[in-house]
Amino acid sequence: MSGTRKLQRWVGEVSGIEETWNPKWQRHLPAQAPFEWLAKGWRDLITFPMLSLTYGITVFVVSFLIIWLLFATGRDYFLFPAVAGFMIIAPLLATGLYLKSSRLERSEPVTLGSMLRVRPVAGAQVFFTGLLLCMLMLLWMRAAVLIYALFFGVRPFPGLGHVTQLLLTTPTGWAMLAVGIFIGALFAGFSFAISVFSIPMLLDQRIDAFTAMGISVALVWNNLRPMLVWGAIVLGLFLVSVATGLIGLVVIFPLLGHATWHAYKAVH
Repeated sequence: MSGTRKLQRWVGEVSGIEETWNPKWQRHLPAQAPFEWLAKGWRDLITFPMLSLTYGITVFVVSFLIIWLLFATGRDYFLFPAVAGFMIIAPLLATGLYLKSSRLERSEPVTLGSMLRVRPVAGAQVFFTGLLLCMLMLLWMRAAVLIYALFFGVRPFPGLGHVTQLLLTTPTGWAMLAVGIFIGALFAGFSFAISVFSIPMLLDQRIDAFTAMGISVALVWNNLRPMLVWGAIVLGLFLVSVATGLIGLVVIFPLLGHATWHAYKAVH
């Protein structure tokens, strides 16, 4: 029995959720399929590379300015949840990269202007999906502050350096990290499932936002092995970006954006 079937059986036994496994949405993709998406994304990136790199530079600059603003206004306690929350809204920010990959597939001309002036086939439905993702990010940021307060009490934020020491060197900090990572993973998993295919789908098809999000969840759930691998790749490359002071976003963000388009086409 394959790993996916074992997981299906176990999940079904404990929750009765086996009814959500639907052959209609199963694409029987191998676990290594995400590496092929990544290779195709790299091919799109190096085709007219300045377009993609300019997009990545813009995301880096905006991210840097937001972090600077958090420190300048004394809201540095939002730094960690804001960095994590970036992953929630990233699929929405990558719409221009999806457009470039789509145009390259059809051998159509691509310009930076066309990437910035995206006109989704679904029209304003993208707005509703984006609004939900933004609300999820705001909810996660408030939840992160609440988690901190539950473990360390309602007191002024001691500063980024001091709180980092508390988190990494005290039992209370370790417990808070464990709870925060678990709850953050729930937010990230949900946002990943509803957005990874719905945003490209809304650019490509005339469909409503809720249907697109529902189809995205069904595709993720019914192709769990490759999607878990893809999620791990996205997380790993994002951590690389954070480790480089977000400079890695200049290349990694467009690479993942282009690769996400090919992930969508693979399950379409």
